[in-house]
Amino acid sequence: MRYIAFLAGALVTASASVVLAASAAVTAQGGIKTETFVNEPMPPGFGVQVTELDGPVFTDERGMTLYRWPYDTMRVGTTGDADNASACLDEVTTKTAGMMAPYPPGLDLPELETRLSCAQVWPPVYAKDDAKPVGNFTIFTRSDGLKQWAYDKHAVYTSILDKQPGDALGAHTRQIGGDGPAERKPVGPASSVPPAFAVMTTAKGRIVMNAANYSVYTSDRDGPEKSSCDAACARTWVPVTAGATAQPQGEWTIFERAPGVRQWAFRKKPVYSYAKDSDTSSLEGGDVPGWHNVYMQIVPPPPKGFGLMANEVGEVIVSPDGKTLYRYNCGDDSKDQLACDHPGAPQVYRFAVCGGGNIERCLRRWPYVPAEANAVSGSRSWSVLTINPKTGRHAVAGETGAINVWAFRGRPVYTFEGDKEPGDINGNRTGEFNGRRNGFHAFLMRDDFFGNAN
Repeated sequence: MRYIAFLAGALVTASASVVLAASAAVTAQGGIKTETFVNEPMPPGFGVQVTELDGPVFTDERGMTLYRWPYDTMRVGTTGDADNASACLDEVTTKTAGMMAPYPPGLDLPELETRLSCAQVWPPVYAKDDAKPVGNFTIFTRSDGLKQWAYDKHAVYTSILDKQPGDALGAHTRQIGGDGPAERKPVGPASSVPPAFAVMTTAKGRIVMNAANYSVYTSDRDGPEKSSCDAACARTWVPVTAGATAQPQGEWTIFERAPGVRQWAFRKKPVYSYAKDSDTSSLEGGDVPGWHNVYMQIVPPPPKGFGLMANEVGEVIVSPDGKTLYRYNCGDDSKDQLACDHPGAPQVYRFAVCGGGNIERCLRRWPYVPAEANAVSGSRSWSVLTINPKTGRHAVAGETGAINVWAFRGRPVYTFEGDKEPGDINGNRTGEFNGRRNGFHAFLMRDDFFGNAN
């Protein structure tokens, strides 16, 4: 199966004193366009970064991605930020909150001697004393008396996991659902699409949908702003028509497919919906030869040697030897809902679920995917980490026992001892709450076969 290359994003900055009505288009290396977005006024020094996985996100004066913490109702109680307020404080939480029944509150959290506060993990983006609100960016006073920026009433933060401008490792925009932690989300400008369309983050890319949230498609048979889909074809492939008052917008244009009938086109290709789609944001129409889902941008491919394989659940990424890759999910049950899915977090959660607390058993059952020290991924999403397998933490090069492993979004990927044949997924949904709270999920690039969201 062929991968489509995706190139690294570029940084766009805007002045608070200038209001731009037009959409912005960022062209990556090689002339491949990434997602376009609607420009809006921002505080001085703030900008927009077009990321590989989440499309355009706002950045602070240092170029670091901005995030928010959506207010969320858990099984027991609520967490996250209310409007114009921050629940992310500079206080170290020491006990579980009991938000994920049946787990009780009041249990000691692990590694308290090194545990960071919410505000250390998610540094608030403070506003200077003389700062003024700009467009959707406003300022509120925190409970500690400091001023913090908010976007659309949501307090904004950076992430301790982001080390350089353009990183977006703290969180993602993809909607996962299920009994997971109350996750943070990157904050970004609106995609440059007409009101008749919407954009959603999926495993394959930033997919475009119509107003009813059904996927839209293009055909290989069509020419630039010219449809080859006749009346019989249009009963299955329904042209997405534009109203009489609709206007072209950025990469979206309108052409006349028949007298008085106007159809939308994206990057000059006529756009359709698929009458046989069984669910929203479907990929089913893209299985029909010659037809393709529409993406604002697609995700980067895995490192060289990795592949894709279809099974009863979906389409998984497999290692060079055909073993299914797994991603580890973890969020602790503290009131600040800190992630524990990366090497900088306590590893006792992972050791418990992968080996019953026995580190050797864990490493045998869920081995890291090894990488050469000088391996190149070709994207920012995939990287090589140096890990001390006995602790699960970052190690320095040359450290005794350290190994080099592949990682996605700064989190190591794994295989499962119980998978015997290429494409097996016997380890899928291992852990608490089907692996949502603390556990493993197969690394699915497509999950619409039977509605198995990853």
